[in-house]
Amino acid sequence: MTRDELSTIAWNGIWKQNTSLAQVLGLCPLLAVTTNAVNGIMLSLATILVMALSNVAVASLRNFIPHEIRIPVFILIVAALVTVVDLLFNANLHQLYLVLGIFIPLIVTNCIVLARVEAFAAKNPPLQSTFDGIFMGVGMLWTLALLGGLRELLGNGTLFGGIDMVFPSLQPIQLLPADYPGFLLGLLPPGAFILLGCLIAWKNWLDARAAARARRQPPAPAAALGCH
Repeated sequence: MTRDELSTIAWNGIWKQNTSLAQVLGLCPLLAVTTNAVNGIMLSLATILVMALSNVAVASLRNFIPHEIRIPVFILIVAALVTVVDLLFNANLHQLYLVLGIFIPLIVTNCIVLARVEAFAAKNPPLQSTFDGIFMGVGMLWTLALLGGLRELLGNGTLFGGIDMVFPSLQPIQLLPADYPGFLLGLLPPGAFILLGCLIAWKNWLDARAAARARRQPPAPAAALGCH
């Protein structure tokens, strides 16, 4: 795999084809668990692990899986990996596991995972597929972290609430005064929809600016023809 291929895969996953802001996939966990940044980050890390491993497994076995049964086989692979991740969370991060609840097992049905397995891993070599899973997950990670951080700041005036469930020695950061009454809408589903819409509009605005800037740039001068 060349550096250009890796750059393209990374750019597509993190920004151009961002699963939350461009493809608008996986809205259920996106809106449900992002009441704070920690929940969004940890669920995204679990999803990254599942996507990377499922992509490399499917890419390695793609020539041996009959086309007619590919979807059930893909789901079986993803379900096995999600079960492992679910047990790891339950054993090592039990408090966080109770908070995230059903959303860890629901990674099996997350359209982000199945979409990348079907659209990319089933058609490309293992190495490219692994990086595709990782960078698609990274795009989900920063989106959920940003959305969760904004909702937490608006709702509670803090950042990284629940970090003690992952690192017991750490405490949330109080960014707004302790007597901040909180903005309840930020923690409710309508607030999540509004903030997600703002993030999508922000991404579209940046893309439009970049496209306009590219159009304004003068074309590179053609190389002069040399005389021989």
